[in-house]
Amino acid sequence: MCAQWQNMSMPPTSPYPIVLDSEEHAALVALARRPTSAHRLVVRARIVLAAAGGATNTAIAARQAVHVGTVRKWRRRFWALRLRGLADADRPGRPSKFTPVQQAQVKALACELPADHGVPLSRWSADELADEAVTAGIVADISASTFARWLAADAIKPWRYRSWIFPRDPDFAAKAGAVLDLYARTWQNRQLSDDEFVISADEKTSIQARCRCHPTLPPGWSRLMRVEHEYDRGEALAYLAALDVHRRKVYGRCEPTTGLAPFARLVEQVMTREPYASARRVFWIVDNGSSHRGQASADRMAAAWPTAAIVHTPLHASWLNQVEIYFSVVQRKVVTPNDTVTPPPETPDFLRQTQVISDAIHQRGPRGGGVAAYGDMANVLAHHGSAATALGVHGLTATLMAVNGLLMMHETRAAGAVAAAPTPQPV
Repeated sequence: MCAQWQNMSMPPTSPYPIVLDSEEHAALVALARRPTSAHRLVVRARIVLAAAGGATNTAIAARQAVHVGTVRKWRRRFWALRLRGLADADRPGRPSKFTPVQQAQVKALACELPADHGVPLSRWSADELADEAVTAGIVADISASTFARWLAADAIKPWRYRSWIFPRDPDFAAKAGAVLDLYARTWQNRQLSDDEFVISADEKTSIQARCRCHPTLPPGWSRLMRVEHEYDRGEALAYLAALDVHRRKVYGRCEPTTGLAPFARLVEQVMTREPYASARRVFWIVDNGSSHRGQASADRMAAAWPTAAIVHTPLHASWLNQVEIYFSVVQRKVVTPNDTVTPPPETPDFLRQTQVISDAIHQRGPRGGGVAAYGDMANVLAHHGSAATALGVHGLTATLMAVNGLLMMHETRAAGAVAAAPTPQPV
């Protein structure tokens, strides 16, 4: 019997037995069950728990679908270092050439303007920053790729810039609130009646005719539309437009230039037609351009058209004027890429193209969504809330909604026109 027992194969015993106390067992179980744990840590915790339960390395490897050498490694690491042994060890490699202080100084250099260091540049590039760091004695030598990698780690991009402007109007909140109230069909805490209208008006100046030396080629298979780079410079015109904010109707005209008289003709074009001629009141929202600046413009308007009232946007806040959204669509859909067949620009053709956009706004324009967002912005300003929140969140939301609505509706109209075209009949 003894000889038979001695010939039986015994399971191998690991030289690294795992015995857990209650705290280690609880920590390993939590690590293995936590849904946010990294998969590699979950596998390591399961290996140690199984080893503490008496399982062999081979059985653990089969159960966890890993190599038996992996089981031996983490059994040995835990036996030697306990819970600390489950973390990744430091990677071997060449020690860093740069100290943390040098890295901080390099990043600080990138956050300064080139002019502060006597460099005749407007913006830094990674190569120029690397050269300046060596010149300033921060480091003995550094590559542009290393510099760029350090800056990317902290999202520092000195080669990019963003324009900004600070509202200088001391009555910014009050003026902006009045404009936004009108967008929400409210004036001095009273809802507008059906015979009161809101017009947003402005001028798009210096639309220059460019006659390309060669005709524009249409797009084709794997080919963009091609526009000749060289052109003959033609005359320029100004496009004046008045947008009925709530009826989504645009009235426009072309003039050789802007000024008091061209703007007066635009006002006459609108105010002499219905429903504005018989309206109780027509509010004209305008910016502070020279054609309609200050109280003098309001007095001229009231004298010529008693039912019309000018409401100015704050200084440097013409972006509150909704007609700017329409001008943006005109720029992208009509003006760009600016290829005039025969100079000077044919005014009827230009107006006919803008009328297509105007019809799309009138027939399928955005309804209510943008006005609601402008109303939210007005509420924030009226209750002395954050101007940044009101203008940067609600105002931007309303503007984006309006632009997207205009573009989508115009494209829908164009697609419908193509679909409605008669199909050629076979002869």
